Amino acid sequence: MKNPLYWAMLVGMTVLLMEQGLPVRSQGDSQSDNKVMDNITVRQGETVFLRCAQGDVVTHTAWLNRSSILYAGEDKWSVDPRVSLVTLNQEEFTIKIENVDMTDEGQYVCAVQTSSRPRTTSVHILVQVPPKIINLSKDIVVNEGSNVTLMCQASGKPEPSVSWKLIYSSGDLASEDEYLEIPSISRQRAGTYECTAVNDIDTDVQTVDITVNYAPAVSEGRDIGVTLGQRGELECEADAVPEADFEWFKDDRRILNGLDSMEIMNSGSLSKLTFFNVSDGDYGNYTCVALNKLGSSNTSFLMYVVIEPTSSTLLQGPRAVQDGSGGAMGVHSHTCLLFLVFLPFLLRI
Repeated sequence: MKNPLYWAMLVGMTVLLMEQGLPVRSQGDSQSDNKVMDNITVRQGETVFLRCAQGDVVTHTAWLNRSSILYAGEDKWSVDPRVSLVTLNQEEFTIKIENVDMTDEGQYVCAVQTSSRPRTTSVHILVQVPPKIINLSKDIVVNEGSNVTLMCQASGKPEPSVSWKLIYSSGDLASEDEYLEIPSISRQRAGTYECTAVNDIDTDVQTVDITVNYAPAVSEGRDIGVTLGQRGELECEADAVPEADFEWFKDDRRILNGLDSMEIMNSGSLSKLTFFNVSDGDYGNYTCVALNKLGSSNTSFLMYVVIEPTSSTLLQGPRAVQDGSGGAMGVHSHTCLLFLVFLPFLLRI
């Protein structure tokens, strides 16, 4: 093998010609002595093989990358552990580069010294990179009516296309762009948003969660009738983010949990006011108030008495239901009953 000075001179000449945009060949060579092979396209992380034809008259050969020698014959000049010799004989001179990265992209030259004159073979490596989302908006919490902008930036080669969509939505909220604008966001726009980056190699997907806060909205209260001494229950349901706190009132007096044989049980969006043994004083009007940091909402209930029918009340007639103040909604029927008993005798007179 020739000394390093020879190879340094060959490298210098090759690099000079490459920088000037001229065909890579030595002085005195004909155009046929210098070949340009088809580009080699390889994906990031794969292994690429660089092959160069030799010949019986070859005396020295080397693989070069830009301004550096990778291999001079069997001697490795590159310090990169990914570069290694595969084959060196009279037919071919092949090296490989493992775990290819973007920094490996560019032109490679096989310089061959024959007994008569040098010749070169050049090849360009193109590295394709799968898309990778590199800059993504964080999960956010906003109040209803706020303006929201989501960002998703991705790298890759070829350059990936980026799109947004709201998962589990049949609406038209989507974007074929790095940015998704949501003006005056509503609670219906809350959820998980998916960013997709796509190129010819692969796809990368990541998600962003948007939580939309809004004031409580309570369902309309349902009046109930309860028999004296029995168990009664009022239910209040509120839709709110964050979840609402509940307060119960009888007329204008707030009800405290655990007092007067009553219990307040809250579970998520539902609040229950339970009466374990309804007394006369429990009948009347109740109000449920649901509130969070954005506002409040309320609904009203009426709990009225229901009298269970007995043998005496069946004879007495309709006296089963009372209004909320405890007043009778039916009338005694003693007079009517006596009238019906004596009616046949009256008709005979």
